[in-house]
Amino acid sequence: MMGDLLTLPARSETGAFHVVVESPGGARVKIKYEPKLRAFMFSRPLVAGLSYPYDWGFIPGTAAPDGDPLDAMVFSDLPTFPGVVIECRALGVIRLKQNRKEAAGRERNDRLIAVPIKMPRFATFHKPSDLPLRWRQELEEFFLEATRFEHKDAEILGWASAAEGERMVDRCTPGANRCMGRKAK
Repeated sequence: MMGDLLTLPARSETGAFHVVVESPGGARVKIKYEPKLRAFMFSRPLVAGLSYPYDWGFIPGTAAPDGDPLDAMVFSDLPTFPGVVIECRALGVIRLKQNRKEAAGRERNDRLIAVPIKMPRFATFHKPSDLPLRWRQELEEFFLEATRFEHKDAEILGWASAAEGERMVDRCTPGANRCMGRKAK
């Protein structure tokens, strides 16, 4: 049985952050890591015809404002598998606002877009504007469509820099008192 993936360090010895893949690129279902079982569980299907464009997962050792680990999408043309850990750096952040899970009102649930550090063919991507506009728009549409029937009423607020993505990881790690402007749980 594998150990609890949430307890892995957020950053590697090189300073890159780790992303634990939950739903690989091409998956048509959302898969979530369940620490109590130390296993990956089926969460829900995506909208018919929709699949993850890239690997989707979380940064271990972090806590976002919603109490879950910080989410990340790994920009790569090579899908992996649930449980694979990828060393990454930030490319940018898609700022997103949605309905709260358990209370009235809205909350930010930004999406970190990451690049694997061990994939030289993506070395030229350093900021959101390095991606063609169409690719950025497709990522935005994916995040809106992925929550279409979840009553989240998601709204894209724009993009933030790679530096903001790196700061987001740092703010959400233990020892930091705040994450994206709120206290981490």
